[in-house]
Amino acid sequence: MRLCRFQKNATAHVGFYDEKRVVPLAAAAAAYSRATGKALSLPEGNNLLDYLPPGGVGFAATKSLAAWLAADASHLPEQDTIATAKAELLVPIPRPNKIFLLAGNYADHIKEGGGIAAERAETFPYVFMKPPSTTLTNPGAAIRIPRNSPNAIDWELELAVIIGKVAKGVREADALGCVAGYTVINDISNRKFKPNPARKERPKDSFFDWLHGKWHDSFCPCGPCVTSADAIADPQILPMELTLNGQTKQKASTALQIFPVAAVIEFISSFVTLEPGDIISTGTPAGVGSTSGTFLKAGDMMHASIGSIGTLVTPVEAE
Repeated sequence: MRLCRFQKNATAHVGFYDEKRVVPLAAAAAAYSRATGKALSLPEGNNLLDYLPPGGVGFAATKSLAAWLAADASHLPEQDTIATAKAELLVPIPRPNKIFLLAGNYADHIKEGGGIAAERAETFPYVFMKPPSTTLTNPGAAIRIPRNSPNAIDWELELAVIIGKVAKGVREADALGCVAGYTVINDISNRKFKPNPARKERPKDSFFDWLHGKWHDSFCPCGPCVTSADAIADPQILPMELTLNGQTKQKASTALQIFPVAAVIEFISSFVTLEPGDIISTGTPAGVGSTSGTFLKAGDMMHASIGSIGTLVTPVEAE
């Protein structure tokens, strides 16, 4: 089951998502009631966590409604749906308390940057954060090339995990039970951000340059939908592809992660309480622009795709 948030008449709604159409939940529920004479009890509002596992109050009803629609698309008149290409999609979780992202979770990405990937048993995940309210960017909305450092803006296709219940000290074997669903993130990065170029260099400057280069406004496109966790039994077998202006730049699989999703949840929850709606973006494979010196510019168009989820479309514009 794939769910999205979309805006219509200045109001946010929940819908079923596919590549051709968005089906508003309210319209689907009304059609179900007309056809069956039964009313489904669905939550009000546009918080996707209410409709997703493991604890969404409307999960069972929403899943039943999705199955009913899937069995016969004619259940719902075309005029009650929205063409996906014309839908004003919104980020799945508008204000997560936390966005965690992984650095160096694919060995081939480490190697293309000149490093050597250590075995999982010998190391631990590198985790950093982005400010949610200013970096999260709706599907189809543009990222903005910052005017104060415009010449090395890069893409990073990543599988993102949405936490569905409070998790602290979770074992890897149980970790996927805390997941509400999966989405796509493009971890936009400024590879050459250097505040105060005339500065006196300090030992940690390069790390903070890298970190702050992740924080520019608009640098976390997310979407286009959430695939419910029950629909992806194994998040480690998903194909990934990012194209820039129609040319494939990244092509890989989540199977190549050094730390799989469950291990990442175990690690972070060992010292941080994960809350419903928190997002964990699990790192990028090889093929980033910095390897070839190819960086984003105004007018570019990115398509970031992950199997069983969808394609996050992101144009690029100047700030």
